[in-house]
Amino acid sequence: GAPVNVLAIESVMEDLAAMAGEDALDFRLRHLDDPRGRDVLALAAEMCGWRGRAKREGFGLGLAYARYKHTGAYCAVAAEIEALDRVVCRRLWIAADVGEVINPDGVVNQSEGGAIHGVSMALKEQVAFDRRTVTGTRWEDYPILRFSEVPTVETRLIPRPEEKPLGAGEASLAPAVAAIANAIHDALGIRPRAMPFTPDNLASA
Repeated sequence: GAPVNVLAIESVMEDLAAMAGEDALDFRLRHLDDPRGRDVLALAAEMCGWRGRAKREGFGLGLAYARYKHTGAYCAVAAEIEALDRVVCRRLWIAADVGEVINPDGVVNQSEGGAIHGVSMALKEQVAFDRRTVTGTRWEDYPILRFSEVPTVETRLIPRPEEKPLGAGEASLAPAVAAIANAIHDALGIRPRAMPFTPDNLASA
């Protein structure tokens, strides 16, 4: 449930920011009273150069945030996409707060793996079916991100040794999906409504 809910929430936040005439980051920060959430958002924005970003033809930059299941780790993700014959995710920046970090390398690996899985879900993964049954019955029928399509990923953790460990879990997956959707909107002016963000689904949007 988290990916579709975070996608919906963060898409609405972007649209509300636009309606208010505000920068999407500033709008989020103004409406978020949790300082740890604000910190991961600010860090992800700093990592991707949000403030000094320049518009490039065919490219989009998106930002998204979530606290995993409202009680777990805090994570913000910025995503850069390129719109070719289909959308390609080029870069991800992840900022995470998991409380006290027991194994930093493990947390980074978990965060990056979750975000890459989010890219695969956002751009590729779908089960084929007709009105009666599932038609994709082989592994080969289920599309996933290939190694050649994995974006460049940069991850930074906010150390909180005084706080209890929250676990890394799947905290980066949903924000990665939402950040890609917001990057698509930035590049193409299309608000993605259905996953995956394939040419056909984007055309219907």
